[in-house]
Amino acid sequence: MTVEHAQDDRPVVFFDIDNTLYSASSKIAHAMGVRIHAYFVSLGLSDEDASELHLKYYTQYGLALRGLRRHHNVDPLDFDEKCDGSLPLEEMLKPDPRLRQLLQDIDRSRYRVWALTNAYRPHAERVLKILNLRDQFEEVVFCDYQEEDFTCKPEPGYYFQAMRKAGVQDPAKCLFVDDSRGNIEGARRVGWTRCVHFRESGLETMEGGRVKHIIEDQERPVSGDEVPVINDLQQLREVWSDIFIQTEQ
Repeated sequence: MTVEHAQDDRPVVFFDIDNTLYSASSKIAHAMGVRIHAYFVSLGLSDEDASELHLKYYTQYGLALRGLRRHHNVDPLDFDEKCDGSLPLEEMLKPDPRLRQLLQDIDRSRYRVWALTNAYRPHAERVLKILNLRDQFEEVVFCDYQEEDFTCKPEPGYYFQAMRKAGVQDPAKCLFVDDSRGNIEGARRVGWTRCVHFRESGLETMEGGRVKHIIEDQERPVSGDEVPVINDLQQLREVWSDIFIQTEQ
């Protein structure tokens, strides 16, 4: 934590990156799933066993890599190079001027804007650069694959880690938007009350190596009151109208 962050009491708006700052229609999650499956197979597993372990580790540890590192002693940087690092992102993503304008319209005199991802830093930085958004995020909170037992969303420790890095003590000062309902619920459990679920109903994504159809009401809240659900980040202008620069009528 830097001194600047420690002394800054502005609330922080945390944006997830993958399948949030770009659409699931990009099929990046599918391409990643194929690469992770191939990595499991490269360890000598059959297709069936690889598929089962991929889902098991994703479900149990939040990321397949955490299970691979714990039970198969894989080199996390080798995994990153062959999975995240091999994605042809430049062919799959393009900048969205409307999204850039949305981020520019957030009132930075009153709010900070950070990214919060389960990816390793190289992938996060690469995506933000391709989307022409890196300069819109003060910092990126990422999973440090080089740490022996790194944490990730939706574990409480990851959200507390983000707060420490941002110098935030009051969880009510954390705003968060993510495409995963589980990650939203994890944030709410530690007191991040201003959360928004980004859900592109009608599209497909991939989680734990399995295709997932994004449909209405497929994930019910488990922590009380409803969470706002949006299918376009532009709707944040209505849901979080107070964080944007106010123009005179």
